[in-house]
Amino acid sequence: MTEPNDRTSRTSRQSFRLHQELKDARNQSAASREILAALGRDAANTEAVLDAVVENAARLCGARAAQLFLAAGDLFVVSTVSGETPDQYYQYLLENPIARDRSSAVGRAAEDKRTVQIADVLSDASYGRTDLQKLTDFRTLLSTPMLLEGEVVGVLSMWRTRVAPFSDAEREHLEEFAAQGALALRQANLMRELKSRETLLSSKVEQLEALREVGEAVGSSLDLDVVLDQIVSNAVRLTNRGFGDITLRPDGGSILEYEASSSSFHVHAVGCSRGLLDQLRTITIHRDSTLVGRTALERRSLEVSDLARVERDALLEVLFRDGWHSVLAVPMLRGEKIVGVLVIRRRGTGVFPPDVITLLETFASQSALAIVNARLFGELEVASRHKSEFLASMSHELRTPLNAVNGFSEVLLNRSFGEINERQAEYLRDIWNSGKHLVELVNDILDLSKVEDGHMVLEPSTFLVSSAIEAALAMVRGRAAQHAIDVAFEIADEVDLIDADERRFKQVLLNLASNAVKFTPDGGRVRIDARAEGTELVVTVTDTGPGVAPADEDRIFDSFQQGCRGAAKEEGTGLGLTLSRQMVELFGGRLWLDSTLGRGSTFGFSVPGLREHRREDAAPKLGGLPVIVLLDEDRASQDLVEAYLDGFEAEVLRAWDGEKALELVRTVQPAAVVLEVGLPRLDGWQVIAQLKADPDTVGIPVIVASTVDDRPRGLALGASAYLLKPIRRDQLVDALHRVGALPEAPAS
Repeated sequence: MTEPNDRTSRTSRQSFRLHQELKDARNQSAASREILAALGRDAANTEAVLDAVVENAARLCGARAAQLFLAAGDLFVVSTVSGETPDQYYQYLLENPIARDRSSAVGRAAEDKRTVQIADVLSDASYGRTDLQKLTDFRTLLSTPMLLEGEVVGVLSMWRTRVAPFSDAEREHLEEFAAQGALALRQANLMRELKSRETLLSSKVEQLEALREVGEAVGSSLDLDVVLDQIVSNAVRLTNRGFGDITLRPDGGSILEYEASSSSFHVHAVGCSRGLLDQLRTITIHRDSTLVGRTALERRSLEVSDLARVERDALLEVLFRDGWHSVLAVPMLRGEKIVGVLVIRRRGTGVFPPDVITLLETFASQSALAIVNARLFGELEVASRHKSEFLASMSHELRTPLNAVNGFSEVLLNRSFGEINERQAEYLRDIWNSGKHLVELVNDILDLSKVEDGHMVLEPSTFLVSSAIEAALAMVRGRAAQHAIDVAFEIADEVDLIDADERRFKQVLLNLASNAVKFTPDGGRVRIDARAEGTELVVTVTDTGPGVAPADEDRIFDSFQQGCRGAAKEEGTGLGLTLSRQMVELFGGRLWLDSTLGRGSTFGFSVPGLREHRREDAAPKLGGLPVIVLLDEDRASQDLVEAYLDGFEAEVLRAWDGEKALELVRTVQPAAVVLEVGLPRLDGWQVIAQLKADPDTVGIPVIVASTVDDRPRGLALGASAYLLKPIRRDQLVDALHRVGALPEAPAS
């Protein structure tokens, strides 16, 4: 019976051991899952991961308490402790970290880079941290290093308050937990490095953004003060960020321009208080004896980290008295030429970071370009003003004698003072044509000058495209007939009304049509076509002339250039195409050339503002809305009336003179006309009279809005209402309501 009992006993012990090992494995697996879950929740939160490592290590290894120490030079500072660690012990450890030496289990594990156990610290003569043992009465210690790439980054340690050495399995558990803790530290280091790189990248992006803003300032404005304000504000902002400080006052910079004639600098701008600016402008900043001067002469940045510790020149003394304690001066150079110095000031002391200095040097280079451009622009503005004054004077001085030359030539040609012979008539025609040519040249030069200076203002109105084209062609038909040139035009059905400057539109078309007739040989053809492309009007002028050589297609649009197009019938100014292209661009359109040498040319241009084509059965409305025609030569008055009508379901058309207004009214049959009495060419009284005398327009209500106080006359002529300027919105709206031209409420 003994042998079976022994076998049973051995089997039971094996079964218990296997059961215990399985239980330990499950516990270890659960602890690992908990640590990995903590890592998954927030990889950057190492505290939560290390807490899980320490708690599970103490529990699975049967320790009374566990602690995790992190390396800090030659010391190990406690980072995390298990819940059973006394607070007094934890605080003492914080104040008295463990050295990397043989006096403790933690130090030995770090030095040996392996797990170290002290079975009984009271029996270990070399154990030196009895101060810790007295606080908790621990007896058995087990410590294992946390290694990353062969370096000890921490130690995981635990203890028991009785002499009970840890088993090999418990040692293995502790080593596994230490490896997991090291993994958490590696993850934290990677996250910190990633965060640092993100911060660095963000800083670089901000620096590039600031440089971009300076580039935009250089390109978007040529006002020197505006550009310098932008430069200084961005320079200060970059400096603050370089120091990691966004709370500094924003007036920490200024630009000192160099004046070569006096070899000195003066404050031109910005970035400082009015009081400081006034003080800086009272001192002379010499090139040879100041920090700013040395910066410019040596072509390199100079800084003073503490103004209180150096000998201060006049500039630095003013800054120091104003509360500034550190200064950086950056040279602004354009090639080898000194443009100025960018000065950055800080309230605090300390050196400027090298990357900030490098960035500011790039900044200063852009600043120099901005200053040079702004100076050149200022000089150009002065030259342009002188040119405009000269042209205005020349215009007056030339027009006066030309008026006499042309006038008397015409009188003599008309034989007002008697007969003249054919040779005299020929010479007089030459004089008259030459005088006319000079007048055209003066007019073109003045118009071109206005466009280039930005002084030409368009006067938009609503007009019929067909009428404008017919008017322009009427001026070239005579010349075309003399040379048997066939002139024709075709207007597409969808082309009707357009909102544009009618006079300038005709001027462009007349220039192109005149050139076409001028360069077309006898018996040739000139054709004008107008079509719609969306809301753009496209007009082309085609001739059967000699064409333009490809090499001349760009040059022909330059001033005083005509290209090699053969002998012209009449000499031109060479400004027509230049002026036409600039006028078309002022419209918001474009002008182009398509030419084949020996076959002819097509000049085309586009103008926005084409209105939707009117249907014959819906003449009083455009786009389904009632039409109101505004007739006033004053643009501000037209803008005001249109602003008053904003929100109402109505289409507003503008006209500038009486004759054009009559044509427009007869064409569109509006719901009402609002007009001013004082008008050029045909006054308001005559417009009302003609409208009321025409059966097609007699029923259209007319509302007078005028500075002329003559209500009885207006009503007698047939006006439906008479408003005296300045008019109020409610007066105008009420008058339009009464005549049925507006709905009762604005559109929502």
